[in-house]
Amino acid sequence: MTTALLQRFINVRREEVGPVLVAGLFFFCVLTALMVVRPAREALGMQRGIEAIRWLFVGTVVVTLLVNPLFGWLVSRFRRLAFIGATYLFFAAGLLGFHALLVLAPARIGEHTGQVFYVWFSVFNLFATMLFWALMADRFTLEQSKRLFGAIAVGGTLGAIFGPWLAGLLAKPLGTPALLPVAAAFLVLALAAAWWLTRLPADPDAGDGSGAARPDVPAVIGGGAWEGIGAVLRSGYLLAICAYVLILAVMATFIYFTRLQMVAALGPDLDMRTAMFARIDLITQVATLLLQAVVTGHLMKRLGTSITLALLPLTAALGFLGLAIIGSLVTLIAFEAAFRAVQRGVMRPARETLFTVVGRSDRYKAKALIDTFVYRAGDVVGAQTEGLLARLGMGLAALASFAVPLAMVWMALGLWLGRAQRLRAPGAPSADPDVLRAPKE
Repeated sequence: MTTALLQRFINVRREEVGPVLVAGLFFFCVLTALMVVRPAREALGMQRGIEAIRWLFVGTVVVTLLVNPLFGWLVSRFRRLAFIGATYLFFAAGLLGFHALLVLAPARIGEHTGQVFYVWFSVFNLFATMLFWALMADRFTLEQSKRLFGAIAVGGTLGAIFGPWLAGLLAKPLGTPALLPVAAAFLVLALAAAWWLTRLPADPDAGDGSGAARPDVPAVIGGGAWEGIGAVLRSGYLLAICAYVLILAVMATFIYFTRLQMVAALGPDLDMRTAMFARIDLITQVATLLLQAVVTGHLMKRLGTSITLALLPLTAALGFLGLAIIGSLVTLIAFEAAFRAVQRGVMRPARETLFTVVGRSDRYKAKALIDTFVYRAGDVVGAQTEGLLARLGMGLAALASFAVPLAMVWMALGLWLGRAQRLRAPGAPSADPDVLRAPKE
């Protein structure tokens, strides 16, 4: 009965139930770890005001660029589970280090420490989610990814709901510093789930043919620490993904700062602001959960990746037009809830399927560069552009006049990427090898 319902609503086959549930548990632990700590990041980072956050974005993109070669070196030298484990344990150790600082030397916690933590957490945030989706692209086939990634992402949404609830439950009796070792514990649990997932066959042909679990024995990827940058520069397909992610980050940053300014204009009352943000988050998470659990797999299966990737740019264009015409907080709430729900519930699973048709090296090295450095570069571009328009006294109409044409370019990229993915898939007609065919491992 349960399997029949899963097959009907989220396109999961009987033999895929185990891997999907474990992958969902993995993502649940990752998002819980992130969302438990996020309130502390916001509180520490906001000590010098909104304008300071724009420059913290710059610091984040610099640190992200510096960290990428180190991650590339790990990928080149160690097997898959080894470098995934090293990354998660490194961030878990960092959380414990900040916890020790907060507990043992609270007098030293000031603006500079808060800024360091803000940048560190921003890097941690992207690498943790990037590694999860890289393993998913490495673990499931293109056909499976279109059906299953939406269902797997439900685990992350549940973690994004559970994390803030847990933070609110523990912060008052235990104090904010106690949240950091809790997050570290969830990272360790995420690593255990990753180990478990690599031992489960992804389809009936996986393993040794007898139904036994497949061990984590992929060969070391090899190559150089900077190989991800070269791979991106040589591939039109990966460059197009870069452009898609860059515009995504710019749009999300526009919405982020518009929300900060609109809510700040309502007044300084902290409780009012908190309630408003909580209302937006609640609407967003419910809509996202519904999209991921019921809609996403069917969208990608029936409409294809191209149309699915184009839905978020269309949502952005309509939302910014609505803001330019009405410009109310209610409009912003509706727009942000729709944008974030489509982003997390539809676009993100679809975007991750793009990496199922590239080589294993690109799934980790090039993907790390795109999902961390390129994304944070988009944050910087968006923050500085929005700040420039604000300093010039230009309102939402000017922001929309910039955002809507950009959304049209973004939509065209999504349509092209979906077509390119189809041509790179196994069995597709041969054409330009750079655009159409992934290297064989």
